[in-house]
Amino acid sequence: MAAQDDVIIELDKVYKIFGPQPRGRALQLAKSGMRKNDVQAQTEHVVGMTNVSFQVNRGETFVIMGLSGSGKSTAIRTVNKLHDITDGHVWVDGVDVQALSGPPLQQFRREKMGMVFQHFALFPHRSVIDNTGYGLKVQGVDKTARDEASMRALNLVGLGSFAKSMPRELSGGMQQRVGLARALAADPDVLLMDEAFSALDPLIRRQMQDEMMAINAELKKTILFITHDLNEALRIGDKVCIMKDGAIVQIGTPEEILTRPATGYVAEFVQDVDQGRVIQVHEIMQEPQPVAAGTSLQEALQSLGDRAGAFVLGDDGKPKAVLTSADGIRAAGMGSTELQAGLREDFNSCTPQTTLNEIYSAAGRGLPIAVCDDDGRLVGNLDPRHIMEEMGRVENLIDDFEREVFM
Repeated sequence: MAAQDDVIIELDKVYKIFGPQPRGRALQLAKSGMRKNDVQAQTEHVVGMTNVSFQVNRGETFVIMGLSGSGKSTAIRTVNKLHDITDGHVWVDGVDVQALSGPPLQQFRREKMGMVFQHFALFPHRSVIDNTGYGLKVQGVDKTARDEASMRALNLVGLGSFAKSMPRELSGGMQQRVGLARALAADPDVLLMDEAFSALDPLIRRQMQDEMMAINAELKKTILFITHDLNEALRIGDKVCIMKDGAIVQIGTPEEILTRPATGYVAEFVQDVDQGRVIQVHEIMQEPQPVAAGTSLQEALQSLGDRAGAFVLGDDGKPKAVLTSADGIRAAGMGSTELQAGLREDFNSCTPQTTLNEIYSAAGRGLPIAVCDDDGRLVGNLDPRHIMEEMGRVENLIDDFEREVFM
């Protein structure tokens, strides 16, 4: 296993073949690079995963995204050994999961992992609190202790007042919250979430995403999340792994997936995504190159080059004013030589983590935007024109991929 202390889940060159002789010719063909459909045609075996390797860091939300048959659900089921693998290795927190069986495997699952399914899988005859604490009951935890743990989990998901209710009395979104609370009640290190929100209506689904992200900001759990929805993957994932035909196509941050798709397949996926909701300012901001306070107006204008403007800083490194080319030229045309004559203080600012959508209206003013750190110090300069240039980059990438295919 990798030596990094922060790696909690690792798959290394994992293959999963479904069929009566998974380690026979089908595995050999898959390892030779033959495509999934061709292996199936020649051997009548199905390739679920082929040469899949990835690492999930502790406290990270790692999203595996793909269409039906991509291998995403197969991948998550190897982590808790709901599927045996055909070849390769799977480690969770230093333990070779696939080497476990019987009571040791059951104990490892109960103590290390919580599972949230697409379907709520609640016991209709048990109350909300009893459903939440069922996993603890199986572990032999006494009623008082498991009720305390269940109430903590239910309060986290906003259902503490429904503890005595029955599942039939809850909406679909509330039932899914119970499923999440059940997974949290045992305080596992890892949450495995397989299409957990797919059965929910879009608005409720987004609310559940918000709640999950808010809860994990507090609990710092490691989450392996499976989805077929790229918007969901890009919204909640620290890292996103895109799979196709049992193989990994690309792994990256949401920004990397969106702005630097590795293949035409990925580019086609991202073309309909609201890029401005995902791309953050740090992706396109420029070095600040501030103007020194004692500079003359003419020298400052010359230093701008093709930039829309530059900021003047106070002694604390915080932006105090901005000089734009238009303001500077206007002041010079009126005979002024002083820098102060071309400065304005009505500029907007943001952080490097601000999304393009969040700053879009401010960019409409046409003025440079000051990118500041948490202490208000200038760390970047955002030119409004670069926002539109970046928003159109993916379309150009798709065109490039299509030309490569047809040339």
